[in-house]
Amino acid sequence: MPKLHAPSHPAAATPFPTKNDLGADVREKVIAILNARLADAVDLHSQVKHAHWNVKGPNFIALHKLFDDIHADVLEYVDEIAERAVQLGGVALGTVRSAAEHSQLAEYPATAVDGVEHVAALSSALAAFGKAAREAIDETDGLGDADTADLFTGVSRGIDKWLWFVEAHAQGRA
Repeated sequence: MPKLHAPSHPAAATPFPTKNDLGADVREKVIAILNARLADAVDLHSQVKHAHWNVKGPNFIALHKLFDDIHADVLEYVDEIAERAVQLGGVALGTVRSAAEHSQLAEYPATAVDGVEHVAALSSALAAFGKAAREAIDETDGLGDADTADLFTGVSRGIDKWLWFVEAHAQGRA
């Protein structure tokens, strides 16, 4: 998966002054990483909600509730990632249009209806987002920002849990 570090927005490259002890060059790089993952998180948020609204089939109620629970957690990740970018003096580029332009997640199958289709699509999206979060852990830790690395550690741990829950619906089928 190619890394996206500089969403095309002038505010993304010019952090606001802050007394945070991370250097401006480090903050600028971390903010770019945060905004790249924010685009993915906003996209994942909409994909999960789309599945929640449109799922049909024998496991409807279980999947409908599961997708809503995942959505709630992903919404928290969106907020945490965006707020960290702002804490470091940046601008959180979290609009839907920005997410559509910069997300690295695959396009969600908009016509999916059956629970099996949604499980397959969401498991792929969750796996891709989890991988990107783990890459962000290493990148931000390598830049000396342990706090942002810790944020992404929590995100990846939560996403891995939801991936397990979603994949469990596809396992054991003949």
